[in-house]
Amino acid sequence: MTYIIRYLFFIFPVLSFAQSPNQTFAKNIRTIKFHVYGNPLAAPVWPLNSSERLELHFDDMDGNVKNYSYNFELRNADWSPTMLSPFDYTQGFSQVRLTTYRISSIALTKYTHYQAVFPERNSSPSKSGNYVLKVFQDGDPSKVIFTRRFFVVEQRVDVPAQIQQPFNGLYFRSHHKIQFSVNTSRLNLANPMQQVRVCILQNDRWDNAITDIKPTFIRLGSLEYNTENTIFPAGREWRWVDLRSFRFQSDRIEKGNYANSSTEILVKPDVDRSKQRFVYYNDNNGKFITDVTESINPYWQGDYATVRFRFAAPNNQPFQNKDLYLVGELNDYGQQENAPMQYNAETGMYETSLFLKQGYYDYCYVTREKDQPQPSFEFTEGNFWDTENTYTILVYYRPLGGRADELVGITKINSIVSR
Repeated sequence: MTYIIRYLFFIFPVLSFAQSPNQTFAKNIRTIKFHVYGNPLAAPVWPLNSSERLELHFDDMDGNVKNYSYNFELRNADWSPTMLSPFDYTQGFSQVRLTTYRISSIALTKYTHYQAVFPERNSSPSKSGNYVLKVFQDGDPSKVIFTRRFFVVEQRVDVPAQIQQPFNGLYFRSHHKIQFSVNTSRLNLANPMQQVRVCILQNDRWDNAITDIKPTFIRLGSLEYNTENTIFPAGREWRWVDLRSFRFQSDRIEKGNYANSSTEILVKPDVDRSKQRFVYYNDNNGKFITDVTESINPYWQGDYATVRFRFAAPNNQPFQNKDLYLVGELNDYGQQENAPMQYNAETGMYETSLFLKQGYYDYCYVTREKDQPQPSFEFTEGNFWDTENTYTILVYYRPLGGRADELVGITKINSIVSR
């Protein structure tokens, strides 16, 4: 038994990924984007055995050429490691080298941009499910520089869904309830409570995902989900900052400090919006796009700047027993070390700085209780039923005798269109 435990520990060394598959381990890696080919706002979902593709982009701030490769690992619905060998879910080679790169030009900041189209012809997933893409250096899988989650779906179930207002009067005007059903006629179910697992995401975020949802009713060929447990704080339309040009200062920029080799951008101080009247406007639901207005290619001609964000504390006093976080795709929704904001007693503001590439960024502020990591919009943005959000329903299925969870259904609904 001792030898078996040691063997399993050797095969699955990165158990921490089960909780947070998106990790960046090298400080020189910036601006990672992994999405559907041609759509930087779409989550990385690949239909099994399809001709569709995903694309990966990232920058190495060391500015030289390195030997990077990637592989991918199949995970269960809860992102825990499976008991399968890579040979069981990989068609072709298990490792692929990144061969498309370019040194930055025009930009003051020197970096090397790497990109890849996934999957390659000689390497692709052969099973549906959750996957973790691992990019590593020098052909050594132990030298991981970052990981990113993606999904391979084999659509075998229909998931009709709609957005409703919760019955609970406390949440009626501030939350979204997702009611849905799963058509299981194409699945071989003996125990639906154990074989089917469902997860709901708000705007492709995982920091507030609702997981392991149990059906309210089990019918012949259908699972019904109609419970008050599937409600999300609606939040508010995301704040934004336009950094496509560092010279042209958009209306969200207070000023820029320009040096021969660096740039600093000060965003205008943000204030608490929770008591303000709701106003709808089109946003990117927390995501960002790398883009430029004064050059041609944003991937290797876009520059970097240190961008300072500030939030004016109510009554110039810090939150009691709460931490303030800047969140968005720009810092993996509060997972990076610069997400917590520091209170400056002299200015009465919370402050943090991010090193960002030229582009268009969505962001917002959330608070977290000292003893509870769940983010809250209540004291910074407010929650409004009218907010536009996109919800993704993921349906997983474990066959009888199966050793991994299969992703058999993905459905997206919009809180305005699907009411």
